[in-house]
Amino acid sequence: MTNARYGKTTAGLIGAWFLSSLSASALKVFEDDSARPPLALGLAVLTPIVLLALWYAASAGFRQFALTLNPRTFTIVQTWRIGGFVFLVLHAHGILPGVFALPAGLGDIVVGATAPFVVMKLAYPEHRKAFILWQILGMSDLVMAVSLGMFAGVISPDAIRTGAMTVLPMSLIPTFAVPLLITLHIICIAQARRWPERRYSRADEQPASSRA
Repeated sequence: MTNARYGKTTAGLIGAWFLSSLSASALKVFEDDSARPPLALGLAVLTPIVLLALWYAASAGFRQFALTLNPRTFTIVQTWRIGGFVFLVLHAHGILPGVFALPAGLGDIVVGATAPFVVMKLAYPEHRKAFILWQILGMSDLVMAVSLGMFAGVISPDAIRTGAMTVLPMSLIPTFAVPLLITLHIICIAQARRWPERRYSRADEQPASSRA
């Protein structure tokens, strides 16, 4: 299968995944306002990541396709996470608990605000370690947010529930956006690990020694 075919297949699967998350949310499959961890929501977060990892490990063609994608594009996509201020607004209105909303919202804002800087300054072989570190921090923020969202009722039994995250429109964040963004982080890390050790010119991304 060519890269173009893999691209179309991947785009189709992402579209189907979004529609599945939207339909399940509309049918209230994930709805849960109890203090117990929302297991259905947790499965919705983990399943696509696991499936992608299995596909990446089992298919050399898909692996090659993933490694040819543009890590700068995947990184700039993370800018939308500046919208994490919504968590802070919902907390201020008593809809989400602070134990989840504050770290999740502030973490997303920091990642989203720094993404353009990372694209412009760090997405180059000479800054590989810093680029990978930022990707790890961005992914850790998402993992932390999901964990706090799932166990907020256990951590603070008397606090506001996270039920708002299990119904539309907020349910699309943990069931679609979060696993997709984690996947983008993982692909960027895999790509950066393959960058050559030599220093490259930012102007043309060619070895500086080869320029006239």
